[in-house]
Amino acid sequence: MAQLTLKNIKKSFGQTEVLKDISLEVNDGEFISLVGQSGCGKSTLLRIIAGLESPDTGEILIEGKSVTNRAPKERNVAMVFQDYALYPHMSVAENLSMPLIMARLPLHARLPFLRFVAPAARRDRPVIAAGVEKVAKQLRIGHLLDRRPAQLSGGQRQRVALGRALVRDPKIFLMDEPLSNLDAKLRVQVRSEITELHETSGLTFVYVTHDQVEAMTMSDKVALMQTGELLQVGAPNELYANPANLDVARFIGSPEINIVSADPGVGLKLGNVNLPAHLQDVVAGDLKIGIRPESITVQNMPGLAFANAPDNSPTLAFNKRLVEDLGPELLIHGTFEFEPETPIRIRAQKNSGYSELGPLTQTEKLKVQLNANALLFFTKDGKRLDLTSVPFQAKEKNEELV
Repeated sequence: MAQLTLKNIKKSFGQTEVLKDISLEVNDGEFISLVGQSGCGKSTLLRIIAGLESPDTGEILIEGKSVTNRAPKERNVAMVFQDYALYPHMSVAENLSMPLIMARLPLHARLPFLRFVAPAARRDRPVIAAGVEKVAKQLRIGHLLDRRPAQLSGGQRQRVALGRALVRDPKIFLMDEPLSNLDAKLRVQVRSEITELHETSGLTFVYVTHDQVEAMTMSDKVALMQTGELLQVGAPNELYANPANLDVARFIGSPEINIVSADPGVGLKLGNVNLPAHLQDVVAGDLKIGIRPESITVQNMPGLAFANAPDNSPTLAFNKRLVEDLGPELLIHGTFEFEPETPIRIRAQKNSGYSELGPLTQTEKLKVQLNANALLFFTKDGKRLDLTSVPFQAKEKNEELV
């Protein structure tokens, strides 16, 4: 078992409160990502787990035992840093073997010359060599063992950094934005390799990133942080489909979710379509409605594929301003006519009938449908309203919003 439990962790640097009463449970063998904007406290929390920082208050438990006051070497955790932190004068094999040398040999036997002649070194040399060979094979870097870090690409250095942590056979694997120094193509490759490493090793992974794509694609569970607080913890799709509040909805999803306001006129309306009666308790004008870019369908647009909208979904007038061609998909930017100051983004997939000179490029006025079953509702202060009924109640089936 390598279960990790954080209880009421608080940390301040001077007058700045960095972590505000963080409690988190990570199950054995689970891959959890701590995600959030820079400065939210995720790296500080990771360093506290590793023992590189001490919490002001709170407790850290591994396998049910408190390690709050233990030194890093006594916690049996391994950490991969953002900048690799490899020894530049050592070969890959020497970099990989160093954690085992530090753990197994007495101080005098670690010295460069004595490392080859001391009895303890001679006794443990086969064990250290076997550990290096095992990790090198697992990470497919056996052909790099004689090279130095300066002779490696960014992806190869990252694998060596992963191997140096893995060779210690830790209970928990900690990673602090390990892909941030890689280019986009290499980042995708190493991302899949880390996922594969988690599956084959069975270790508990705690991964820090500001990139929601990394968090959503790699993790069993995502913990979204903001200004030192945990906003929501759950499976990746849970944060996307059922965000706890407006901040979570805005962070998860690319492009960002569209937010429009209910009409503050008579009753509660979006344009000229009534919202359900049980929302009348919400003060008119204080209701925020979240619409994912992929939940909007452009009508009469051959060559583009959209999610199917239910029959009761309303039609809206949309003013197109800009189209971004991303290859397999398009991002359509514009505004609804009933709220012309609020930017709206629509995501559409191309199909075989798409033409660059099609109707989309020839008109500024479009008609779009909202998926009535995929809308999210929030109060003025960002609290999520859990609604299960169909939100729109148009007077006529084909009534349009203008």
